[in-house]
Amino acid sequence: MQRLLSTLLLSLVCSALWAQADYYPPRHHWQTRGAEQVGFDPDKLAAAVAFARTQAVTEPSDLRQILLDTYVGREPDYRVLGPTAPRAQDSGMVIRGGYLIAQWGDTRRVDMTFSAVKSYLSTVAGLALADGLIDDVHAPLAGYVTDGKFSSEHNRAITWQHLLQQTSDWQGSLWETPDWADRPVGETLQAQQNRVLHPPGGHFKYNDVRVNLLAYALLQVWREPLPQILKRRIMDPIGASNTWRWHGYENSWVELDGLRMQSVSGGGHFGGGLFISAEDHARFGLLFLRKGRWADRQLFPESWVEQAVQPAEVRPDYGYMWWLNTGRERIPAAPESAYYAAGFGGNYVYVDNDNDLVIVLRWIPDIAAVVQRFLQALD
Repeated sequence: MQRLLSTLLLSLVCSALWAQADYYPPRHHWQTRGAEQVGFDPDKLAAAVAFARTQAVTEPSDLRQILLDTYVGREPDYRVLGPTAPRAQDSGMVIRGGYLIAQWGDTRRVDMTFSAVKSYLSTVAGLALADGLIDDVHAPLAGYVTDGKFSSEHNRAITWQHLLQQTSDWQGSLWETPDWADRPVGETLQAQQNRVLHPPGGHFKYNDVRVNLLAYALLQVWREPLPQILKRRIMDPIGASNTWRWHGYENSWVELDGLRMQSVSGGGHFGGGLFISAEDHARFGLLFLRKGRWADRQLFPESWVEQAVQPAEVRPDYGYMWWLNTGRERIPAAPESAYYAAGFGGNYVYVDNDNDLVIVLRWIPDIAAVVQRFLQALD
Protein backbone atom coordinates (compact mmCIF):
# COMPACT_ATOMS: atom_id res chain seq x y z
CA MET A 1 0.00 0.00 0.00
CA GLN A 2 2.85 2.37 0.92
CA ARG A 3 4.53 1.71 -2.43
CA LEU A 4 1.27 2.35 -4.28
CA LEU A 5 0.75 5.65 -2.48
CA SER A 6 4.33 6.68 -3.23
CA THR A 7 3.87 5.88 -6.92
CA LEU A 8 0.63 7.84 -7.09
CA LEU A 9 2.23 10.80 -5.31
CA LEU A 10 5.20 10.77 -7.69
CA SER A 11 2.85 10.66 -10.66
CA LEU A 12 0.86 13.61 -9.33
CA VAL A 13 4.02 15.62 -8.64
CA CYS A 14 5.39 14.94 -12.15
CA SER A 15 2.08 15.88 -13.73
CA ALA A 16 1.98 19.08 -11.71
CA LEU A 17 5.51 19.98 -12.74
CA TRP A 18 4.95 19.60 -16.49
CA ALA A 19 1.60 21.36 -16.30
CA GLN A 20 2.77 24.30 -14.18
CA ALA A 21 3.40 26.60 -17.12
CA ASP A 22 2.92 26.40 -20.84
CA TYR A 23 6.14 25.46 -22.59
CA TYR A 24 7.01 26.99 -25.98
CA PRO A 25 9.99 25.43 -27.77
CA PRO A 26 12.65 27.92 -28.88
CA ARG A 27 13.89 27.78 -32.45
CA HIS A 28 16.08 24.75 -33.28
CA HIS A 29 15.32 23.03 -29.97
CA TRP A 30 12.49 21.08 -28.40
CA GLN A 31 12.60 19.94 -24.80
CA THR A 32 11.65 16.32 -24.27
CA ARG A 33 9.80 14.67 -21.40
CA GLY A 34 9.63 11.02 -20.47
CA ALA A 35 6.36 9.27 -21.09
CA GLU A 36 5.58 8.86 -17.38
CA GLN A 37 6.25 12.54 -16.70
CA VAL A 38 3.37 13.57 -18.92
CA GLY A 39 0.89 10.81 -18.23
CA PHE A 40 1.75 8.19 -20.85
CA ASP A 41 2.39 4.52 -20.24
CA PRO A 42 5.91 4.04 -21.73
CA ASP A 43 5.26 0.59 -23.16
CA LYS A 44 1.93 1.56 -24.67
CA LEU A 45 3.45 4.71 -26.13
CA ALA A 46 6.26 2.74 -27.75
CA ALA A 47 3.69 0.29 -29.11
CA ALA A 48 1.62 3.16 -30.52
CA VAL A 49 4.67 4.54 -32.36
CA ALA A 50 5.46 1.08 -33.71
CA PHE A 51 1.85 0.67 -34.86
CA ALA A 52 1.88 4.07 -36.57
CA ARG A 53 4.94 3.07 -38.55
CA THR A 54 3.27 -0.12 -39.75
CA GLN A 55 0.51 2.05 -41.24
CA ALA A 56 2.86 4.20 -43.33
CA VAL A 57 2.57 4.29 -47.13
CA THR A 58 5.62 5.72 -48.89
CA GLU A 59 5.57 3.86 -52.21
CA PRO A 60 5.43 4.74 -54.98
CA SER A 61 7.61 7.69 -54.11
CA ASP A 62 7.18 9.76 -57.30
CA LEU A 63 4.30 12.06 -56.32
CA ARG A 64 4.20 13.81 -59.67
CA GLN A 65 3.56 10.51 -61.39
CA ILE A 66 0.92 9.63 -58.78
CA LEU A 67 -0.92 12.86 -59.60
CA LEU A 68 -0.78 12.13 -63.32
CA ASP A 69 -1.88 8.53 -62.86
CA THR A 70 -4.75 9.62 -60.61
CA TYR A 71 -6.21 12.55 -62.52
CA VAL A 72 -5.32 12.27 -66.21
CA GLY A 73 -8.42 10.88 -67.86
CA ARG A 74 -10.58 11.66 -64.81
CA GLU A 75 -10.29 15.46 -64.97
CA PRO A 76 -10.48 17.26 -68.33
CA ASP A 77 -7.14 18.72 -69.48
CA TYR A 78 -5.49 17.83 -66.17
CA ARG A 79 -1.82 18.80 -65.88
CA VAL A 80 0.68 19.37 -63.10
CA LEU A 81 1.18 23.13 -62.81
CA GLY A 82 3.32 23.41 -59.70
CA PRO A 83 6.46 21.75 -58.34
CA THR A 84 6.42 18.34 -56.73
CA ALA A 85 8.89 16.38 -54.63
CA PRO A 86 9.23 12.63 -53.97
CA ARG A 87 8.31 11.15 -50.62
CA ALA A 88 10.90 8.97 -48.92
CA GLN A 89 9.88 7.82 -45.45
CA ASP A 90 7.25 8.30 -42.78
CA SER A 91 7.77 10.49 -39.75
CA GLY A 92 5.80 11.77 -36.83
CA MET A 93 5.79 13.64 -33.53
CA VAL A 94 3.74 13.55 -30.34
CA ILE A 95 3.60 16.74 -28.27
CA ARG A 96 2.01 17.03 -24.81
CA GLY A 97 2.12 20.10 -22.64
CA GLY A 98 4.27 21.61 -25.39
CA TYR A 99 7.00 19.02 -24.78
CA LEU A 100 8.24 16.47 -27.28
CA ILE A 101 7.17 13.04 -26.06
CA ALA A 102 7.86 10.84 -29.08
CA GLN A 103 9.23 11.20 -32.58
CA TRP A 104 10.22 8.93 -35.43
CA GLY A 105 11.64 9.22 -38.91
CA ASP A 106 13.33 12.35 -40.21
CA THR A 107 11.20 15.08 -38.63
CA ARG A 108 13.22 17.81 -40.35
CA ARG A 109 12.74 16.48 -43.86
CA VAL A 110 10.73 18.87 -46.04
CA ASP A 111 7.85 17.12 -47.81
CA MET A 112 4.81 18.03 -49.84
CA THR A 113 1.85 18.39 -47.51
CA PHE A 114 -1.03 18.64 -49.99
CA SER A 115 -4.31 19.88 -48.46
CA ALA A 116 -2.90 20.36 -44.96
CA VAL A 117 -1.85 23.76 -46.31
CA LYS A 118 -5.51 24.77 -46.35
CA SER A 119 -5.38 25.24 -42.57
CA TYR A 120 -2.43 27.60 -43.02
CA LEU A 121 -4.32 29.47 -45.74
CA SER A 122 -7.35 29.97 -43.53
CA THR A 123 -5.03 31.30 -40.81
CA VAL A 124 -3.81 34.00 -43.20
CA ALA A 125 -7.48 34.91 -43.68
CA GLY A 126 -7.82 35.13 -39.90
CA LEU A 127 -4.90 37.56 -39.78
CA ALA A 128 -6.53 39.72 -42.47
CA LEU A 129 -9.73 39.80 -40.42
CA ALA A 130 -7.81 40.75 -37.27
CA ASP A 131 -6.00 43.54 -39.13
CA GLY A 132 -9.22 44.97 -40.54
CA LEU A 133 -8.32 44.13 -44.14
CA ILE A 134 -11.49 42.05 -44.15
CA ASP A 135 -14.45 43.67 -42.41
CA ASP A 136 -16.40 40.51 -41.71
CA VAL A 137 -16.31 36.86 -42.80
CA HIS A 138 -19.86 37.35 -44.05
CA ALA A 139 -18.87 40.23 -46.33
CA PRO A 140 -19.19 39.48 -50.07
CA LEU A 141 -15.89 39.24 -51.92
CA ALA A 142 -17.25 41.46 -54.69
CA GLY A 143 -16.30 44.41 -52.51
CA TYR A 144 -12.67 43.27 -52.28
CA VAL A 145 -11.88 41.63 -55.63
CA THR A 146 -13.00 43.91 -58.45
CA ASP A 147 -11.49 42.26 -61.54
CA GLY A 148 -14.66 40.43 -62.59
CA LYS A 149 -14.21 37.17 -60.68
CA PHE A 150 -17.17 38.01 -58.45
CA SER A 151 -19.22 40.15 -60.84
CA SER A 152 -21.83 37.61 -61.99
CA GLU A 153 -25.17 37.46 -60.23
CA HIS A 154 -24.29 34.11 -58.67
CA ASN A 155 -20.73 34.99 -57.64
CA ARG A 156 -21.68 38.39 -56.18
CA ALA A 157 -23.34 36.62 -53.23
CA ILE A 158 -20.20 34.68 -52.24
CA THR A 159 -18.69 35.65 -48.89
CA TRP A 160 -15.34 34.96 -47.26
CA GLN A 161 -17.01 32.34 -45.08
CA HIS A 162 -18.32 30.51 -48.13
CA LEU A 163 -14.79 30.17 -49.50
CA LEU A 164 -13.38 29.22 -46.08
CA GLN A 165 -15.97 26.47 -45.68
CA GLN A 166 -15.79 25.35 -49.34
CA THR A 167 -19.49 26.06 -49.81
CA SER A 168 -19.25 28.91 -52.34
CA ASP A 169 -19.97 26.94 -55.54
CA TRP A 170 -18.10 29.74 -57.32
CA GLN A 171 -18.45 29.54 -61.09
CA GLY A 172 -15.55 30.48 -63.32
CA SER A 173 -11.96 29.69 -64.27
CA LEU A 174 -8.74 30.38 -62.41
CA TRP A 175 -5.22 29.72 -63.70
CA GLU A 176 -6.73 28.30 -66.91
CA THR A 177 -8.71 25.67 -64.99
CA PRO A 178 -12.54 25.87 -64.79
CA ASP A 179 -14.17 25.16 -61.45
CA TRP A 180 -16.12 22.18 -62.81
CA ALA A 181 -12.97 20.39 -64.03
CA ASP A 182 -11.71 19.78 -60.47
CA ARG A 183 -13.32 16.52 -59.31
CA PRO A 184 -16.00 16.84 -62.03
CA VAL A 185 -19.57 15.75 -61.45
CA GLY A 186 -21.41 14.05 -64.33
CA GLU A 187 -20.84 11.19 -66.75
CA THR A 188 -20.24 13.33 -69.83
CA LEU A 189 -18.21 16.46 -70.53
CA GLN A 190 -21.42 18.33 -71.35
CA ALA A 191 -22.98 17.29 -68.03
CA GLN A 192 -19.86 18.38 -66.18
CA GLN A 193 -19.79 21.78 -67.86
CA ASN A 194 -23.51 22.34 -67.26
CA ARG A 195 -23.55 21.18 -63.67
CA VAL A 196 -26.27 22.16 -61.20
CA LEU A 197 -25.45 25.55 -59.69
CA HIS A 198 -26.03 25.69 -55.94
CA PRO A 199 -26.64 28.92 -53.99
CA PRO A 200 -23.57 30.05 -52.03
CA GLY A 201 -23.52 28.38 -48.64
CA GLY A 202 -25.93 25.66 -49.70
CA HIS A 203 -23.58 22.93 -50.91
CA PHE A 204 -20.13 21.62 -49.86
CA LYS A 205 -17.64 20.74 -52.59
CA TYR A 206 -13.98 19.98 -51.98
CA ASN A 207 -12.49 21.96 -54.84
CA ASP A 208 -8.93 23.26 -55.18
CA VAL A 209 -9.84 25.79 -57.88
CA ARG A 210 -12.02 27.60 -55.35
CA VAL A 211 -9.43 27.21 -52.59
CA ASN A 212 -6.90 28.80 -54.92
CA LEU A 213 -9.44 31.55 -55.46
CA LEU A 214 -9.35 32.24 -51.71
CA ALA A 215 -5.56 32.53 -51.90
CA TYR A 216 -5.90 34.88 -54.85
CA ALA A 217 -8.50 37.01 -53.03
CA LEU A 218 -6.28 37.24 -49.95
CA LEU A 219 -3.40 38.35 -52.17
CA GLN A 220 -5.63 41.19 -53.39
CA VAL A 221 -6.28 42.45 -49.85
CA TRP A 222 -2.78 41.91 -48.44
CA ARG A 223 -1.03 43.29 -51.55
CA GLU A 224 2.03 41.15 -50.85
CA PRO A 225 2.80 37.44 -51.29
CA LEU A 226 1.06 35.23 -48.74
CA PRO A 227 4.26 33.29 -47.86
CA GLN A 228 5.72 36.58 -46.62
CA ILE A 229 2.67 37.15 -44.43
CA LEU A 230 2.84 33.62 -43.05
CA LYS A 231 6.57 33.90 -42.37
CA ARG A 232 6.42 37.30 -40.66
CA ARG A 233 3.26 36.83 -38.65
CA ILE A 234 3.29 33.10 -37.83
CA MET A 235 6.30 30.99 -38.73
CA ASP A 236 9.10 33.27 -37.49
CA PRO A 237 7.39 34.05 -34.17
CA ILE A 238 6.81 30.34 -33.42
CA GLY A 239 10.43 29.49 -34.18
CA ALA A 240 9.84 27.54 -37.37
CA SER A 241 12.79 26.70 -39.58
CA ASN A 242 13.63 28.51 -42.80
CA THR A 243 13.23 25.33 -44.85
CA TRP A 244 9.50 25.48 -45.63
CA ARG A 245 8.27 26.79 -48.99
CA TRP A 246 4.79 27.73 -50.20
CA HIS A 247 4.47 27.37 -53.97
CA GLY A 248 1.97 28.42 -56.58
CA TYR A 249 1.78 27.42 -60.24
CA GLU A 250 3.80 28.27 -63.30
CA ASN A 251 0.83 30.33 -64.53
CA SER A 252 -0.35 31.88 -61.25
CA TRP A 253 1.73 35.04 -61.44
CA VAL A 254 0.01 38.43 -61.19
CA GLU A 255 1.09 42.05 -61.08
CA LEU A 256 0.01 44.15 -58.10
CA ASP A 257 1.09 47.73 -57.52
CA GLY A 258 3.78 47.35 -60.17
CA LEU A 259 5.24 44.21 -58.59
CA ARG A 260 5.10 40.66 -59.94
CA MET A 261 3.84 38.17 -57.36
CA GLN A 262 2.88 34.52 -57.36
CA SER A 263 -0.52 33.53 -56.05
CA VAL A 264 0.06 30.37 -54.04
CA SER A 265 -2.01 27.20 -54.16
CA GLY A 266 -4.11 25.79 -51.35
CA GLY A 267 -3.14 22.18 -51.98
CA GLY A 268 -1.07 19.83 -54.10
CA HIS A 269 -3.86 18.70 -56.43
CA PHE A 270 -2.11 20.38 -59.36
CA GLY A 271 1.32 20.35 -57.69
CA GLY A 272 2.65 23.19 -55.58
CA GLY A 273 1.36 24.02 -52.13
CA LEU A 274 3.25 23.91 -48.86
CA PHE A 275 6.47 21.91 -48.59
CA ILE A 276 7.29 21.64 -44.88
CA SER A 277 8.82 19.48 -42.14
CA ALA A 278 7.04 17.57 -39.37
CA GLU A 279 8.74 19.81 -36.78
CA ASP A 280 7.35 22.98 -38.34
CA HIS A 281 3.92 21.36 -38.58
CA ALA A 282 4.13 20.56 -34.87
CA ARG A 283 4.86 24.17 -33.97
CA PHE A 284 1.86 25.29 -36.02
CA GLY A 285 -0.32 22.71 -34.27
CA LEU A 286 0.94 23.85 -30.86
CA LEU A 287 0.06 27.45 -31.75
CA PHE A 288 -3.53 26.37 -32.32
CA LEU A 289 -3.51 24.23 -29.18
CA ARG A 290 -2.57 27.43 -27.32
CA LYS A 291 -5.33 29.32 -29.15
CA GLY A 292 -3.06 31.67 -31.04
CA ARG A 293 -0.66 32.47 -28.21
CA TRP A 294 3.08 31.88 -28.40
CA ALA A 295 4.93 32.74 -25.19
CA ASP A 296 4.03 36.37 -24.43
CA ARG A 297 2.53 37.15 -27.85
CA GLN A 298 -1.01 36.62 -29.11
CA LEU A 299 -0.34 36.03 -32.81
CA PHE A 300 -4.01 36.02 -33.75
CA PRO A 301 -7.16 36.42 -31.66
CA GLU A 302 -8.30 33.45 -29.61
CA SER A 303 -11.72 34.03 -31.13
CA TRP A 304 -10.34 33.06 -34.54
CA VAL A 305 -9.69 29.50 -33.31
CA GLU A 306 -13.28 29.32 -32.09
CA GLN A 307 -14.53 30.52 -35.49
CA ALA A 308 -12.25 28.20 -37.43
CA VAL A 309 -13.60 25.07 -35.75
CA GLN A 310 -17.30 25.89 -36.01
CA PRO A 311 -19.02 23.31 -38.25
CA ALA A 312 -20.28 24.43 -41.63
CA GLU A 313 -24.06 24.26 -41.75
CA VAL A 314 -24.05 21.92 -44.73
CA ARG A 315 -20.92 19.97 -43.70
CA PRO A 316 -20.79 19.38 -39.91
CA ASP A 317 -17.30 17.86 -39.95
CA TYR A 318 -15.67 20.85 -41.66
CA GLY A 319 -14.79 24.28 -40.34
CA TYR A 320 -12.58 26.98 -41.83
CA MET A 321 -10.39 24.46 -43.67
CA TRP A 322 -9.93 22.31 -40.57
CA TRP A 323 -11.52 18.87 -40.34
CA LEU A 324 -13.66 18.41 -37.23
CA ASN A 325 -14.53 15.38 -35.12
CA THR A 326 -18.23 16.28 -34.93
CA GLY A 327 -20.19 13.42 -33.41
CA ARG A 328 -16.85 11.64 -33.00
CA GLU A 329 -17.44 10.21 -36.45
CA ARG A 330 -14.02 10.69 -38.03
CA ILE A 331 -11.93 9.66 -35.00
CA PRO A 332 -14.24 7.76 -32.63
CA ALA A 333 -11.63 7.42 -29.89
CA ALA A 334 -10.90 11.17 -29.80
CA PRO A 335 -12.86 13.94 -28.09
CA GLU A 336 -15.50 15.63 -30.21
CA SER A 337 -13.59 18.90 -29.78
CA ALA A 338 -10.47 17.57 -31.54
CA TYR A 339 -9.71 18.85 -35.04
CA TYR A 340 -6.98 18.44 -37.61
CA ALA A 341 -5.37 19.58 -40.83
CA ALA A 342 -5.32 16.84 -43.45
CA GLY A 343 -3.52 16.27 -46.74
CA PHE A 344 -3.37 13.54 -49.36
CA GLY A 345 -1.23 10.53 -48.54
CA GLY A 346 -1.58 10.76 -44.77
CA ASN A 347 -0.30 14.22 -43.80
CA TYR A 348 -1.97 15.29 -40.56
CA VAL A 349 -1.71 17.87 -37.79
CA TYR A 350 -4.03 16.70 -34.99
CA VAL A 351 -4.96 19.19 -32.24
CA ASP A 352 -6.59 17.91 -29.04
CA ASN A 353 -7.21 20.50 -26.32
CA ASP A 354 -8.93 18.02 -23.99
CA ASN A 355 -5.71 16.00 -23.77
CA ASP A 356 -3.24 18.89 -24.32
CA LEU A 357 -1.96 16.96 -27.31
CA VAL A 358 -0.60 17.59 -30.80
CA ILE A 359 0.18 14.69 -33.13
CA VAL A 360 1.85 15.11 -36.51
CA LEU A 361 1.77 12.24 -39.00
CA ARG A 362 3.56 12.11 -42.34
CA TRP A 363 2.52 9.51 -44.95
CA ILE A 364 0.33 7.62 -42.46
CA PRO A 365 -3.22 7.59 -43.89
CA ASP A 366 -5.22 5.94 -41.07
CA ILE A 367 -5.40 8.81 -38.58
CA ALA A 368 -8.31 7.29 -36.63
CA ALA A 369 -6.51 4.05 -35.78
CA VAL A 370 -3.21 5.76 -34.98
CA VAL A 371 -4.72 8.47 -32.76
CA GLN A 372 -6.68 5.76 -30.94
CA ARG A 373 -3.44 3.95 -30.06
CA PHE A 374 -1.85 7.12 -28.71
CA LEU A 375 -4.92 8.00 -26.63
CA GLN A 376 -4.99 4.47 -25.23
CA ALA A 377 -1.39 4.99 -24.13
CA LEU A 378 -2.47 7.78 -21.78
CA ASP A 379 -2.63 6.61 -18.15
